[in-house]
Amino acid sequence: MSTDTPAPLPFTTPVTPALLRGALDVERTDAGLLPHRLPAAARAQAPDGQIALAEAQSSGVRLVFRTRATVVELEARRTRTVYQGVPPRPGGLYDLLVDGVLAGQGRASGGNALDVDMATGVTRFRAGPVGCVRFDGLADREKDVEVWLPYSERTEVVALRTDAPVTAAPASGRKVWLHHGSSISHGSDAASPTTTWPARAALLGGVELVNLGLGGGALLDPFTARAMRDTPADLISVKIGINLVNADVMRVRAFAPAVHGFLDTVREGHPDIPLLVVSPLLCPIHEDTPGPSVPDVGRLGEGRVRFAAMGDPEGRATGKLTLRVIRDELARLVEQRCADDPHLHYLDGRELYGEADADELPLPDALHPDAATHLRMGDRFAAMAFGAEGAFAAL
Repeated sequence: MSTDTPAPLPFTTPVTPALLRGALDVERTDAGLLPHRLPAAARAQAPDGQIALAEAQSSGVRLVFRTRATVVELEARRTRTVYQGVPPRPGGLYDLLVDGVLAGQGRASGGNALDVDMATGVTRFRAGPVGCVRFDGLADREKDVEVWLPYSERTEVVALRTDAPVTAAPASGRKVWLHHGSSISHGSDAASPTTTWPARAALLGGVELVNLGLGGGALLDPFTARAMRDTPADLISVKIGINLVNADVMRVRAFAPAVHGFLDTVREGHPDIPLLVVSPLLCPIHEDTPGPSVPDVGRLGEGRVRFAAMGDPEGRATGKLTLRVIRDELARLVEQRCADDPHLHYLDGRELYGEADADELPLPDALHPDAATHLRMGDRFAAMAFGAEGAFAAL
């Protein structure tokens, strides 16, 4: 597999919304189609650039089609984020699945860059060309092909080039799982788009994923709740907590009503389907220390990113949120609502990543899990949620 283009391929298929899954909206740009994970109405109410950046990154978004092609090229223009003072990460991976099995990986050439100064927050945009990622050596038979886009890059998809015709894949018939969470659900430091923990769990559970994991954006925003309300789904999960602490945006007094309001809105569109509330994973710096959390600028000179909790533990007495406080509140709230909502469920996030895991696989930057932890979390979530006793068992 290569990102080069050895010879022109005979079939070119423009990318249309019919080929995309996992996006709630698409925007026509000068290059092609830009998938969005929040609809236009929600984007219009987003208060800052962080959520705009996160929702346009393609976590869980994939092209799905049928073909007997042995070579597939995707033209796309990526926009990657480059943090000044930190060694640049490799470009985002594309995963190609054939009939649900990983058959290739690659990175696109070209693309834009967004330079971010973590110390000041200043950003600078650098334009670049449309690029290409190529997959070859595929089986010469009719097959379902999925190209999962990089979870950490904004990707404008332009066209497919193949050595055989392409048609839109028929509906899979699988249940749709709609999930919302923070950067950990978005993908954080997963190895590739199909190994973020939600993607891993969806593939193991045999469901279609719509991932509204939004880096820095799981703040109980009403526009996100309305987007979830209006999105067709058979199963829903909401992972609540870490962003509320590390952004220091809320106190205990506001927290429970905000959670009730968020869940009420989701239930307006989905009154009877399984709805799973997931509390925060273990995060030692914020278990008993409120936010905000900020990057340790002193470590940037070492080429490392690490976060520190800047709140005062005594702030809990005045209503500041910590992860322990949030877990207690969520457990109480879900138990209260279950009296009238038999399809509501609760999962303690420490069942996905807890103290024993932190000893073995500590959070590299004190906030986000590494690639191995994403796989472990995805496996555990699939077993707990889709297993015989799980919230999503009755598919």
